[in-house]
Amino acid sequence: MSFSLYSARLVSRSSRTVLRSSRATPSRIRCLATAAEGSTSAAPQPPADPKISKIVDDISGLTLLQAADLVSLLKTRLNIQEIAMPMASAAAPAAAAPAEDAPAEAEKPKEKTIFTVKLEKIDAATKAKVIKEVKALNPTMSLIDAKKFVESLPKPLKENVPKEDAEKLKKLLEDLGATVTLD
Repeated sequence: MSFSLYSARLVSRSSRTVLRSSRATPSRIRCLATAAEGSTSAAPQPPADPKISKIVDDISGLTLLQAADLVSLLKTRLNIQEIAMPMASAAAPAAAAPAEDAPAEAEKPKEKTIFTVKLEKIDAATKAKVIKEVKALNPTMSLIDAKKFVESLPKPLKENVPKEDAEKLKKLLEDLGATVTLD
């Protein structure tokens, strides 16, 4: 039996032992799996300081959010400032220029395309016309339901309406004497 095959079996046996123990963590299993793969190399790695090994085990067990929090905490505690990495070639500065324009575009708020048409209030003189229009806009609503709807304002009339339709609806209702907002 060759030495590398023997060491792979030994690592496999020790990983089963670690799995059975109550202190088995995914990071330790991962370390053992990489140790089994790397056991065929000629140069073994020097043993690490146990304190550092424990820190590595703890860090490898963190979630991505926890790791990000750890990085930001270390940066503040150790007073590490973020610096830009120097470019290696002359073509890289040309590529960096469009990247600087991208944040400027990202700062622009995207134009809203979907709206909620909200009926705020109505003129008492045109109440009947608005009730009829509300009923026409909601075919499942009865005339009594439309009347109750109009009397209990402010309420959203329609949700998830495209911009063009929302503006047409707003103009129609405002012509009837209602106050309408688009959210």
